[in-house]
Amino acid sequence: MFHSLRFRLPAVFLVGIAVSGLVASLIALQLFQDHVREQSIAELEREAVGLARLYAERGGGPIPLNARILEEATGDRLFYTGLDVEFFDDDEGSLGLLTPLPPDAIPSAALEEEGLITFEFTPPNEDRPFIAVAHPLRIADQTFGALVVAKPATELRERALVLFQRLALAFLGGIPVAGALAWYLSRRISEPVLALSRAADEVAAGRYDVDLPASGRDEIGHLADRFGEMATRLRETEQLERNFLMSVTHELRTPLTAIRGHVEALREGVVEDPAARADSLDVIAAEAGRLERLVGDVLDLAKLDAHRFTVLQEEVDMGRLLERAYAAFEQEARRRAIEYAAHVHATPVIVSDGDRVLQIVTNLLSNAFRWTPDGGRIDLELTAENGTVSVAVQDSGPGIPRRERARIFRPFFTGDGRGTGLGLAIAHELASALGGRIDLDSRPGEGSRFALVLPASDGQAPEPAFGGRRSSMR
Repeated sequence: MFHSLRFRLPAVFLVGIAVSGLVASLIALQLFQDHVREQSIAELEREAVGLARLYAERGGGPIPLNARILEEATGDRLFYTGLDVEFFDDDEGSLGLLTPLPPDAIPSAALEEEGLITFEFTPPNEDRPFIAVAHPLRIADQTFGALVVAKPATELRERALVLFQRLALAFLGGIPVAGALAWYLSRRISEPVLALSRAADEVAAGRYDVDLPASGRDEIGHLADRFGEMATRLRETEQLERNFLMSVTHELRTPLTAIRGHVEALREGVVEDPAARADSLDVIAAEAGRLERLVGDVLDLAKLDAHRFTVLQEEVDMGRLLERAYAAFEQEARRRAIEYAAHVHATPVIVSDGDRVLQIVTNLLSNAFRWTPDGGRIDLELTAENGTVSVAVQDSGPGIPRRERARIFRPFFTGDGRGTGLGLAIAHELASALGGRIDLDSRPGEGSRFALVLPASDGQAPEPAFGGRRSSMR
């Protein structure tokens, strides 16, 4: 329980509220005490100045000032101290009504300086400290001592105690509110997180159809959306891997069956005619080459995924490279009555890996011939502009639906369930490894156009390998 997110979130929230409330209360109390002390001292100073002036004006009059009445009016205690303090008593005039203090009860500066002196002291017969302000007392231009106005220091603490009680009540009242808010927030946060945790357990067990929390606009909603996309991708990848294994099994079994049949026929002497033996050996060589290409595709994809792929840097004559790629499919185009043409608008020389560039173009052409029906059209085009070289393959196939355009470059994806789904994936990864890209423009029912775009070099381009700067091959 104590390790649960539902417990730790409100616990941390409440501890934070309690600590911040305690710190704020201590700061508030300290500030309040300082304010009350400054305010009390300022009040005592005003009273000391006023009363000293009053005694100076009335001290020699026939009606003595009653110190008890003044104390009740001000709420403070009045004292007198001076060198002649023992000379006065209750019958000796107005000063005799003040509570006398011995000279050593207050700082000596109060009797010597002209200004106000603030200090703390404990009067005789008292057990509590007082905050006091002393003012020189003059009567008839004669300084007798000092008038002291004081109030108990406990009054300041009592005011602070009242503030502390109110803060404590507010704190005790705020804790349940903060606890309810913390519980509500922890539920809002922990429930979708726990739902995502359960969904992660399901995905880890291989079950990708999971229930996810309702997505919102916050971080939890964003995480749920990304998790759903991840589960969908994992489900698709698993399906593609199964399809790949089935396709590879079929692709391997077909040439192996053909090779085994011809080998057995040759071994048993069934084929005795030299021409038939030569045909059998041609079939074996062709099927072995087919196996080699399949294994090479798988190895290339593994190297690209592991970032263990080496790219050579050499001068590549794009015109000659296009001629080789074009020639590799001439026989198939003629056999299937496909209108097949190459359009060369520039013959640049770039610095890249020529074999890999040829592999990309060959894969794009292979994809085009696979999807183009007999009697269709395929165009191969080479252009150079704006610091790039582009090799485009345009076909008249069925086109690619928009929902599948982002998936056709993934390994093992095949639109019709046939083949290995590695050609376009390898071409895409190779293009990135060479510093280029593959652009796709497709309209359902009108065909597709794949374009390999590579950075151009600054070398001088040679003459076109076939047919001039603007030429066509058929």
